[in-house]
Amino acid sequence: MSAFLIRSAFTGFALWIATLIVPGLDFVGGSTTWEKVGIVVVVALIFGAVNAIIKPIVQLLSIPLYILTLGLIHVVINAFMLEITAWITRNTTHWGLEVDSFFWSAILGAIVISIVGWALALLLKEPV
Repeated sequence: MSAFLIRSAFTGFALWIATLIVPGLDFVGGSTTWEKVGIVVVVALIFGAVNAIIKPIVQLLSIPLYILTLGLIHVVINAFMLEITAWITRNTTHWGLEVDSFFWSAILGAIVISIVGWALALLLKEPV
C-alpha cells in the first residue's frame, strides 16, 4: 500500500511539473491552495488507475506498432493515457486535468512526465 501511495505522489508531482512546463496542459478547478492540491492528488490517482487498467491492454494490442516504430509508439500511448485521464475528469467532475490538443500538448506532457518520473525514481533508488 505504501508503494502505491509513493508512486501516486510521484505521479502527482510529475503531472504538476508537466503543467508548469507544457503549454496547453493545465489543472482546472479549485479556488484555494488545498483544493488545488486535492485536485492534483485525485488526478494522479485516476492517472494511475488508467495506467494500471487500460494501458496494458493498449500495449498488448499495439505490439506490431512497437516493432514497426522501434518503441516510439510508447510516447503516443502515454499521451493517450493523459487524454483518457483528462476526459474522465472533465466529464465526471468538471475539474481536473485539461489537455488542449493531442498534438502537441499531450505528447510533450507525456515526455515531461516520463522524464520527471524517471528522475524521481533515480533519486530514490537505493544504492546496491
